Formats: sequence, C-alpha cells, structure tokens
Amino acid sequence: MRKLLLPLLVAATFSSPALIAADFSESIKQAMASDIRSDRETKRDRNRKPVETLKFFGIEDDMKVLEIVPGGGWYTKLLAPALRDNGQFYLSLGTKRLKESLLTQKPFDKVKLVGSDDYEFKDLNFNVSDLDAVLTFRNYHNFDEVERSSVNNAAFKALKPGGIYGVVDHTRRHMQKKNDENGRRFDPVLAIKEIQQAGFVLVDYSNLHYKIDDELRFEVGRKTVQGNSDRFTLLFKKPE
Repeated sequence: MRKLLLPLLVAATFSSPALIAADFSESIKQAMASDIRSDRETKRDRNRKPVETLKFFGIEDDMKVLEIVPGGGWYTKLLAPALRDNGQFYLSLGTKRLKESLLTQKPFDKVKLVGSDDYEFKDLNFNVSDLDAVLTFRNYHNFDEVERSSVNNAAFKALKPGGIYGVVDHTRRHMQKKNDENGRRFDPVLAIKEIQQAGFVLVDYSNLHYKIDDELRFEVGRKTVQGNSDRFTLLFKKPE
C-alpha cells in the first residue's frame, strides 16, 4: 500500500496549484535578473512588485496572455521569457517601439503581435478568442471613454470563458473631475463600472500598491509622488 501511495503523493504534489504558482514566480524572478533590463527598470521592482502582482492575477507558465500597451516593455521583459516555453505571450496597441528593438532578440522571438500595432481603437479586435488573461499596467487613464469601451469589449471577446482581465493604474479621487494634476490618474470606481458594463465580473482587488501617504492631489510624475503613487489593482473574470 505504501508503494502505491508514494507515487500518487508525488504526482499530487507536483501538480498542486501552489507549486505551479511557485514555479512561475521563479521564472519571473529569473527574468528580473536578466541583463537585458536596465538599471532604471530594476530599480522599479520594489515598487511595482511584479512577482506578487502576477501571482494575484493567477498567471501561470502555460497560459495565453495578452499585454495591452506595453510601453517600453517593463512587464514584457518579464512575461515573455516566463511564458516562452509552455505558454504564449501576445502584445497589442503601441507595439511598434518594441517590434523594432526588443522583439528581434531571444527570448522574445515567440511573442505574437495582435490587433493594432499603433493606437487604432475603432473596430478594435485582437483576433484571438482563447486567451487565459489580458493585462494592462498603468494605461487605463490614457484612453478616453470611447477608447476604454473599445479596449474592454475587445478584451472580453478575446478571452475564453473564465479568462481574467487584470488592470493596474494610478488612483484618482472618486468622482473628481479631470484637472492638470490628475490626468494620469483614474477613478477606480468608474473603472469597475465601465469594465463590468463590458460583461466582466469583479473577482477581487489587491492593496499591493496602496500608498497611505499619496494624498491623490498631485501629478504622478512629480518628484514628491513619483514611484510612490497609490495604484488600484483590479481582477475581473469573463463569466464561464
């Protein structure tokens, strides 16, 4: 009996969700140590907490994951290598910069570009329908109302049932009108409302990026705020 139970125990251990999550976290940590990252990027690790953030979103190494508006590739440099062997990583919207630089190198050679490589939101379609996750980091505030609706609807369409939508952005005070100081912030309550209107269900939120000393008064690029802005971290799900 003991000889029979041991293999079953080992198999159960190696297939447990906790171990899978731990393995992916290790892959992210390896990517964080890559020499392709600049000193400026590594200095932001402590503040952005990528291991904890991706764990909260439930990202695993065999998933199909899309990042919207990758910017300079801060998260791309972590997710692409971690998903390269067992999963698939996609990028969309504002990808020209990375296409001409980062994506020509290994381990970024398997990254797929979908939808618009510019910032074309009209009739936005990522041209996939079986994604496990769509993620966007500190970009939601950049879109106007029509563009946000387009992005949310396209994300919903691209995800498989049960797929997740993770959104991180700088916090704006609830119901505060846009002004010169809060343009790169967004009201999390409004974000929840808009994303739910696209069909998503709010699953959870995290206080990983909560900053008690950010008064939500000043532009996030100010020296007194930069690197210490309060950010909301929201997890949504496409109903199964």
